[in-house]
Amino acid sequence: MIPFQDENPSRTIPIINTLLIIANISAFIYLTYFVPAGASHPSIMNLSFIPYEWSHFTDIHAKNMVPVPLTVFTSMFIHGGWIHLLSNMLYLWIFGDNIEDTLGHFKYLIFYLLCGIVATLAHGIININSQIPTVGASGAIAGVLGAYLILFPKARIKTLFIIVIFVKVIRIPAFVILIYWISLQLLSAYAEFGQGMSNVGGGIAWFAHIGGFFAGLILVMVMKKRKRRSRLKAL
Repeated sequence: MIPFQDENPSRTIPIINTLLIIANISAFIYLTYFVPAGASHPSIMNLSFIPYEWSHFTDIHAKNMVPVPLTVFTSMFIHGGWIHLLSNMLYLWIFGDNIEDTLGHFKYLIFYLLCGIVATLAHGIININSQIPTVGASGAIAGVLGAYLILFPKARIKTLFIIVIFVKVIRIPAFVILIYWISLQLLSAYAEFGQGMSNVGGGIAWFAHIGGFFAGLILVMVMKKRKRRSRLKAL
């Protein structure tokens, strides 16, 4: 199943969501095509989140581009390839605008960054001694998905359904797609963790996805409630 559009129009222009997409694409293009030959890999390493660095308060790279604490932010805007980038941006484009519409532009930015931080640290805690770099916006976007499940569970999502050569567009309630998605993350994390891999060997930070998703579930309820109280006080 490949979702590609929701039937849930926004009332406002998704300024922050659009800027986040542009930032992710720009960072990828710059590091892939404009960094001097042979330097792109070190750049990604030096901007990525490495659990060992955080847990041991050390920098394993002699010429890190940013201080270790900031990698929890920079890693959110680095991607390992076009498929990784485009799949993340597709989900952000589909689901992010409605969360921004609900929370407001500034609160949405804070929400997105907080989800990304929680997701990254969740991965770091599970993989505390890992020196494998972690990159991608998946954790923050997982928070967006969690928020969407709370706010718009019945919204219809146009989804490309593919079985071998059979292709059809179907309209599926958001809660079906999102529960299916988080179930896959939980099962995959359990499978790898049960094998003693602690999600390092599979190449996907499952626990970052899970941490971001549940952070989104909680944060959107808290932030929406505060927004409602502010409006009541204004009245």
